[in-house]
Amino acid sequence: MDLFGGILDVIDEEMTVSDDEDKVEDRTRALMDMYSLENTEAQAKPQVSTFQRFSVDTNESLHFEPYIPEGDESEHALGNDDVFLTGNQSVFDESKELMEGRTAQSESDPPDAYCTDCQTSTYVFQNITGPHKNHRVILMKKAAQEIKSSINKTRSKLEEKITQMENFAGNLEEIFITVEENFGRQEQNLEHHYNDVLQTLAHRYDERASALEDEKKMKLESLYSQLIDCGKMLDNSKELIEQAQMVYRNENKYSFLQRVMPVMKRIEEHAKKEPDLKISTSLEFDTQTANLSDVKQMMDSINAVPAPSAPVMNPQVPNSATCTSVRVCWSLFSDDTVEYYELYSRPIFEDITVESDLEASKLKVKETHYTVTDLLPNAQYEFWVTATNTTGISPASEKAVYMTVPSPPVIKPRECTSCPDAALIRWDSGNSNPVDSYTLELIEMGAESGRAGVTESIVAIPTCECLIQLQPGKCYLIYVRAVNIGGPSERSESFTVSTTGTFFHLLEDTAHPCLSVSEDGFTMFYTDEELPLSEMAFSDNTFARCVAVLGDLIPVRTKHYWEVEVDPHTEYRIGVAYEDTQRNAYFGGNNTSWCMRHVLTPSRHKYEFLHSGWTPDIRITSHPLRIGVALDYDQGKLSFFNADLGQHLYTFDCQFLHYVHPCFALDNPGGLSLRNGVTPPHYISLI
Repeated sequence: MDLFGGILDVIDEEMTVSDDEDKVEDRTRALMDMYSLENTEAQAKPQVSTFQRFSVDTNESLHFEPYIPEGDESEHALGNDDVFLTGNQSVFDESKELMEGRTAQSESDPPDAYCTDCQTSTYVFQNITGPHKNHRVILMKKAAQEIKSSINKTRSKLEEKITQMENFAGNLEEIFITVEENFGRQEQNLEHHYNDVLQTLAHRYDERASALEDEKKMKLESLYSQLIDCGKMLDNSKELIEQAQMVYRNENKYSFLQRVMPVMKRIEEHAKKEPDLKISTSLEFDTQTANLSDVKQMMDSINAVPAPSAPVMNPQVPNSATCTSVRVCWSLFSDDTVEYYELYSRPIFEDITVESDLEASKLKVKETHYTVTDLLPNAQYEFWVTATNTTGISPASEKAVYMTVPSPPVIKPRECTSCPDAALIRWDSGNSNPVDSYTLELIEMGAESGRAGVTESIVAIPTCECLIQLQPGKCYLIYVRAVNIGGPSERSESFTVSTTGTFFHLLEDTAHPCLSVSEDGFTMFYTDEELPLSEMAFSDNTFARCVAVLGDLIPVRTKHYWEVEVDPHTEYRIGVAYEDTQRNAYFGGNNTSWCMRHVLTPSRHKYEFLHSGWTPDIRITSHPLRIGVALDYDQGKLSFFNADLGQHLYTFDCQFLHYVHPCFALDNPGGLSLRNGVTPPHYISLI
């Protein structure tokens, strides 16, 4: 064992059985003292060799002898500080940790160490004199951690291999199905061709048999006709012979002469006729050469695969796309054999002229599916495909439209509002093409863990805003996804919502042209510079008479509280108003607004609480610099406080028929600052 450059040689490797446990413990303490001694000497004398050898004797205490390296040995022993500091230091640290973590005093106690070489449990005190003295021995807790870490690494590797094997098995399954389909198509094709050949041969046989039958009938009819003619000639000959014999036997000479001449004339005429002794037809049948060229062509076509039919594009499957890719699938008729496919694609634009000028991209594909990459987010593409084999190319399929997943939406922090019970989240689609819906995800932030899983997911949101119910006193991370037929987009950038108080911004689109709103949306300014009327841009939503602006309060009927920092030398109006309050009137001068007004007079600061032009007679002696506004829809109350003193100033009692907005106005140049998201103070509940 190396100790800070020292070499520990155990002279006596065995201890007698008679050594008791106390002596072992004494030797352990001596070893720890030696560690401390070595460390001290190494730091005090860095230029002198600190290598020592000591022996362990069974009957004597530890005896140290200085070890002086010789020749090159000293250079190798002390020349490499890195080895000196890393290898030996780690051994020392493990030994020190082992001694400090010792719990077993004898072999009757549970083992407190583990030998990594023997992979068995042992005791710390056996590390010095026992069978594991030259092995790596560590504490049980550390051994368990190392083994667990090794098991986790092995498990991760096994999981990776399992994933690879599952993917490979899936690929093999697809190939197996493809082979089965190809075999079925080839079998059907072979059966179809052989059936055609057999039908053609049967037809040729029927034709040939019919021709032979007709030839046979013709020959027999010819022979029969000749046979009848021969019979007639024989009958005539016999008749003439009989008549000649009868005339010849007539003894009356006169009668003989009268009758013999006609008979002789007939015999002479009959004798002139030559009998047809030649067979009228051949006994042999005509041998016709069978023309089987079409059959041969059909036999040859068995080995030739027909050109495939046009494939059929499948409709897009949900969740089959990403922002830049889409999985396209198509089908083929069962009796077609295909070597490869050619997949064509082209983006679809609203401008037809641009679309017609684009050339379609082409990809060569082996399977009936392909994932097309390098596409635009939330874009429509049309796809069509052709099939090719050794015979030829099929017609193109019908075109199918696929869509990529939308780009992540963009949350608008300036338009998001919240209160202790809810939050209104608004966002921009982030896509030029419309999407089907949106999904909002909430993650509650824990005080200790920092981040937990998805607390809630709201799906099928049709518009770019969502009002969500929350728990008071919590902090949430908000994400939004856009969804179309291709699937959900990636998460938007996170937006943090805290439900400790009411949070809103000033609505800049309602501000009077002379009023400036800060970039963060919390401060308003009215400068001394007067703008000409011609340079003021008014709209239906901006205030025209009162230099004012509204706040974007969340539309939830609950309790709200916010604060406003004011300047005692500025005349202002602070309160609430309906959204449709008159833009050419002052706050508090009509029945659609309630406000606290500060007016500077030559003698004093005057405070009014106005609604419909009426105010109570109230005197405030301490000028508030931070005004708290408490709105309670349920109780129908609007209260004002001096937030610095916790002093109640005034309360309006009114049942608000509609949602109200915080309103702010400046009657002379100056500024106001909004402080929202503030935890409501306890004293507002006393009103």
